[in-house]
Amino acid sequence: MKLFATTALAVLLGTGAYAQTIGVSWSNFQEERWKTDEAAIVAALDAAGAEYISADAQSSSSKQLSDIESLIAQGVDALIILAQDSQSIGPAVQAAYDEGIPVVAYDRLIEDSTTFYLTFDNVEVGRMQARAVLEQQPTGNYVMIKGSPTDPNADFLRGGQQEVLQAAIDAGDITIVDEAYTDGWLPANAQRNMEQILTANDNNVDAVVASNDGTAGGVVAALTAQGMDGIPVSGQDGDHAALNRVAKGTQTVSVWKDARELGKAAGEIAVALAGGASMSDVEGAVEWTSPAGTELTAKFLEPIPVTADNLTTVTDAGWITVEALCQGVTDGPAPCN
Repeated sequence: MKLFATTALAVLLGTGAYAQTIGVSWSNFQEERWKTDEAAIVAALDAAGAEYISADAQSSSSKQLSDIESLIAQGVDALIILAQDSQSIGPAVQAAYDEGIPVVAYDRLIEDSTTFYLTFDNVEVGRMQARAVLEQQPTGNYVMIKGSPTDPNADFLRGGQQEVLQAAIDAGDITIVDEAYTDGWLPANAQRNMEQILTANDNNVDAVVASNDGTAGGVVAALTAQGMDGIPVSGQDGDHAALNRVAKGTQTVSVWKDARELGKAAGEIAVALAGGASMSDVEGAVEWTSPAGTELTAKFLEPIPVTADNLTTVTDAGWITVEALCQGVTDGPAPCN
């Protein structure tokens, strides 16, 4: 019945092949940025005449496994997976492989050579975060607020940060007084970690390298409670609230990873793989070996660090309106001046 129905739809679309169904498994759809990703994925699938179905694991690795089983049972032709836990996702990927369903590992690494890994260069994101903070605060006590311990991106970011900071550490210019993973990337967990670190160090902290905008928001809340808002803090994702903090001066940088481009690429790649293309056929694909030694086919998009010096980049690109960016800002950087 599915073949008949989708073949009829394909004739209407003029594609000459049955319409594909692409399933997307989200780890935690509550985060602001994933709604932007979803819209871009849906738009790409619509353009290809493909159907979109999805499930939200709500930060549960076990729910994600059952979600993917359900998507497979619904007859998807390809899967896009934002993994909650890169290790425990293995059985779901194997189940898809056994059914001949290609998998795109979306933004987070899945240690499986049968998946296509699509993300931004997260090591470079970490470098960009550290560079921006180091430029503002070349000496003093640093705190590292890392991402989720179940997400390989947390360590990719931390590795890039360390590359940039190492020379200043070796010279004795800066000292990393503490660091902590943030379970689930949740801002409340980052805030709690930062509060504990401030207490343990008698507030003797000069800069914070936080690994995304959610954790940065938690950090800024903790700093503000101690009257310390304004010290350098990094982030990433280009969340609107974070960009507003950059305009206000309470966050130093948000490394912008245009989720519209990532989502568009994911939709297009999933459709191509579902149609029988090989992973190496994907434009921009490279062979890449993970830190654990897994050989994968991957595509890496380029991030952009957004600071007070180039905030017009995100408004010119239509990522955020000037009104939203500059809310509550008086005499700030362009375009808020």
